[in-house]
Amino acid sequence: MMGPMRVAILRRAPRASFSMDVYADSLVKGLKAVRPDWEIMEQSPVLGKASSRQSNLLAGGRKYYERYWRYPRSLQRLDADIFHVIDHSDGYLGYWLNFYKKKNVVTCHDLINLTQPESFKGRARFPVISLSAWKFAVQGMQTADHVIAVSAHTKKDTVEHLAIASQKITVVPNAVDPTFRLLSTDQTDSFREQMGLDRGTLCLLNVGSNNARKNVLTILKVLASLKDQGLSAHFWKVGADFDLEQQTYIKRHQLEDLTTYLGQPDEDKLVQIYNAADILVAPSLYEGFGLTLLEAMACGTAVVAANVTAMPEVVGDAGVLIDPMDVDAIATAIQDLSDNSAHRKVLIERGLKRVKQFTWEKTAEQVANIYEQVLR
Repeated sequence: MMGPMRVAILRRAPRASFSMDVYADSLVKGLKAVRPDWEIMEQSPVLGKASSRQSNLLAGGRKYYERYWRYPRSLQRLDADIFHVIDHSDGYLGYWLNFYKKKNVVTCHDLINLTQPESFKGRARFPVISLSAWKFAVQGMQTADHVIAVSAHTKKDTVEHLAIASQKITVVPNAVDPTFRLLSTDQTDSFREQMGLDRGTLCLLNVGSNNARKNVLTILKVLASLKDQGLSAHFWKVGADFDLEQQTYIKRHQLEDLTTYLGQPDEDKLVQIYNAADILVAPSLYEGFGLTLLEAMACGTAVVAANVTAMPEVVGDAGVLIDPMDVDAIATAIQDLSDNSAHRKVLIERGLKRVKQFTWEKTAEQVANIYEQVLR
């Protein structure tokens, strides 16, 4: 092991991405635990916020100036042994860091905008400009001293789409915070009671955005199928609210009383929600990792997830893997878990055991070893 190190963690702009905030906060906490004698410095760009249409345009210009010019230049004055770019969307910083002859590592979480560019639609005011800027940014990973991929699937995408040598990429999985844990039956029953849900109702849960790849409409189709089969089920949506297409489907199939949007709860409330739900349903078409799968398993919630991209890596044998577009197969899997409590209990126990492999201390230890390897 090398001596004390000065590490610069290059974060996204504040509140730019909730998931990147979780990753950065957790990694910093883990590094401080496994390398207490290291100095960890955190840096991020400062992006302005506009209040009118005209100032929005000006703010857009300021954002690009700050992100691609002032902030990267400020890194030249930062005294650190190694720089860690937390998100591949900031991979362009590698160009600058290389120019300044500063050792750097970047974490790649997913490359969905390259593998499935149609998913970018509707996510930016000027999609052509934004997608071009994003591609320029991620190509900066080619200049990094080392790349961390959060899953084997993400590593595969990085090798294929960015032509980065496999030996230059190390898979270091995400982890789950100890906050996500089993609560008592009394606490769980109390929460369900507050939500007007009795124990006889099977509670389905989905946590995340409303991006098309999250495939939320398929969950609603599954819910309609279960309703037709006579199964008493309810669907909780956490994160982004139902969009217009989903709301229309809910009304058309009279699912209003079977669906509830629970907003964007804080971590403590989210833990309650996971515990109170019976099954996390995650039929995503693409995930670079799938952190909600770990969170659910840590809270003793059974998991039904898509059998594509990185999700099988995360779930292992602790959940049911299905074709994300097969409504009948998903409905059958949920019905089986409802009917077979012994099978559901086995999956829950496997999940609780599996999540012990994913701690932020283990992740931080692997990341610290990569820093040392790069400096050697």
